[in-house]
Amino acid sequence: MTTLSRRGFLVAGSATAGLLVGVNLPASAAPPSTSAKGFTPNAFVHIGEDGLVTLTMPYVEMGQGTYTSIPMLVAEELEIPLSRVRLEHAPPDEKTYGNPLIAGVQATGGSTAIMASWKPLREAGAVARTLLIKAAAEQWKVASDTCHAVAGEVVHAASGRRASYGALAAAAARLPIPRDVTLKDPTAFKLIGTPAKRLDAGAKVNGTAVFGIDARPAGVKVATLAQSPEFGGRVRRVDDRAAMAVKGVRQIVRLDDAVAVVADHMGAALKGLAALEIEWEDGVHRQVSNGQVVRELEQATLAAGPVAEKIGDVATALASAPTKIEAIYQVPFLAHATMEPMNCTVHVRPGGCDVWVGTQVAARAQAAAAKVTGLPLEKVALHQHLIGGGFGRRLEVDGVTRATEVAMKVPGPVKVVWTREEDIRHDMYRPYWLDRMSAGLDGEGRPVAWSHRFAGSSVIARWLPPGFSKGLDPDSIDGAVNFAYDLPNKQVEFLRVEPPGIPTAFWRSVGPSHNVFVVESFMDELAAAARQDPVAYRLALLDKAPRAKAVLALAAQKAGWGQTLPAGSGRGISLQSVFGSYLALVAEVAVAADKSVRVRRVVAAVDCGTVVNPDTVRAQIESGVNFGITAALYGEITVKDGKVEQSNFDDYRMLRIDEAPAIEVYIVPSTEAPGGMGEPGTSAIVPAVANAVFGATGRRLRKMPVDLARA
Repeated sequence: MTTLSRRGFLVAGSATAGLLVGVNLPASAAPPSTSAKGFTPNAFVHIGEDGLVTLTMPYVEMGQGTYTSIPMLVAEELEIPLSRVRLEHAPPDEKTYGNPLIAGVQATGGSTAIMASWKPLREAGAVARTLLIKAAAEQWKVASDTCHAVAGEVVHAASGRRASYGALAAAAARLPIPRDVTLKDPTAFKLIGTPAKRLDAGAKVNGTAVFGIDARPAGVKVATLAQSPEFGGRVRRVDDRAAMAVKGVRQIVRLDDAVAVVADHMGAALKGLAALEIEWEDGVHRQVSNGQVVRELEQATLAAGPVAEKIGDVATALASAPTKIEAIYQVPFLAHATMEPMNCTVHVRPGGCDVWVGTQVAARAQAAAAKVTGLPLEKVALHQHLIGGGFGRRLEVDGVTRATEVAMKVPGPVKVVWTREEDIRHDMYRPYWLDRMSAGLDGEGRPVAWSHRFAGSSVIARWLPPGFSKGLDPDSIDGAVNFAYDLPNKQVEFLRVEPPGIPTAFWRSVGPSHNVFVVESFMDELAAAARQDPVAYRLALLDKAPRAKAVLALAAQKAGWGQTLPAGSGRGISLQSVFGSYLALVAEVAVAADKSVRVRRVVAAVDCGTVVNPDTVRAQIESGVNFGITAALYGEITVKDGKVEQSNFDDYRMLRIDEAPAIEVYIVPSTEAPGGMGEPGTSAIVPAVANAVFGATGRRLRKMPVDLARA
């Protein structure tokens, strides 16, 4: 039984068109307004007279399956097939659609969508079901507990009467909201836990799905742009005569640090951009390079930092340990390189502004346009679209800001599309981190002391300032603290060091993308120093973490751990407990004579709590693994003289389809609440690959990406 607060949980309204039931993801108690045409979208579930259910989605779809898994929660409680659910993007409204797991920000990220929706969206469906049953019972003058819902109808078994949801919607909307509702027992689930087909797949296959880059308001022009190649640089002079002579070019827009070419279509805009002569002023960060960044991080880690976790007395344990091991790890800046490049369409007109964009932060995107135009929020209409890859890049609104700046100078709507070169050279990057590790082993090789001190940028400090407190933030330390291994003495310290002028941002798997690599690589080093098998070594430290121990043992067993591999091949293991899920990966790699590395096979065992859609779980592990292999083998953004050196997929490589490994995914049944699955595969695969390379070559990799010539 779930007890509901009328003020804190749901609202119901009536209208001629049907029944609306909404659940406020904590923050808003305001009821929805209603009209003959329907309901305003500060609620989630709408049932029309045709019996179709419209779900206003609080989280955006960017390939992760959210627009299928979340409707499954509502459909399960409503006792309807998934095909009866229709979806609408939520409007920017942080009070109603704020993510309770991201400080109430209206954001899709951090693998939180299912975790944040698990109870509230099921409750929304259960309330609607309860009201519909009560409406039918009152019409038939029978007790509610003699009726039940099935396949979009309410049925009274004793008399054989039945009524569709559509026929009952108006009556149900006039009923008082139930204070208590009963959620379905998991043993009665019909949808949750089954491999449901993606609701968005058809439109994406036939080309009718609309992404941000597909927005085409009437009269729209297309613009592309050149931004200062140096961090902090400015435009000194522009000669646009040749650009304006290009057929289809309509306007050149000059900003402080960028120049945009506005044209009838992208082809003309690109030709115009190539014809521009731009002279740039040097930026204040023109001397910045990777070397400087690394030196600052190295220097910072020589001193103690804010303590993120402390167990026992590390210094004393280290001093008395018979064996001591030290290592320094580094991970590079990384770009997001989403398949859909940065784009945003804006129409600024007197007294109003429209924005068409795919964003992970709808309310912030609306606010960004309002700030540039000087308009109040209610005068900025944001039209949300599907996203062709986010990975954290679209948690930022710099693209919206830039497009609005251009649109302020253009009559009519303009679609601003970044070239791939602009997209990579003006990304906001996964931070560069440097870690100092030290450990002490007892006479049997068990770790008795673990010290982890690292330095790097804090994205949270900029993105959500209240989340950065006493020198620490939960993202930067995630995966380094509270891991599954039972260690008697442990200390983790983080030092915030911002790279001068280089913008940093969340990147798929965020903090764990760095910490899990370091922790799992160093744990492998300890096993090697103790001359013990890496899997057995870890298992011995997991007696207090049964879920972690189970996935580790399962992955090793399914991978054939210990079986002989061909010469030049090796296996590596990794284990993590982040994003509310437990995941173990085994990677098999082959190292060629030219020292190139190929990942041949990956075996995953995952306990992510209750599984909503097993197909999505498998797809997200496969996606995350391939994304992470790209980072492990090729990913590196370098800065020289204040400029990013990479510009396209020729020098910022992606994993090719013929390089993708065979991936096996084994899901451990669980009745725990769901964990996140959008990102774990990415953070887990990098150390598994590094450890596998060690297994194949005996060479330890402490710096990414893989480079055996450097190791």
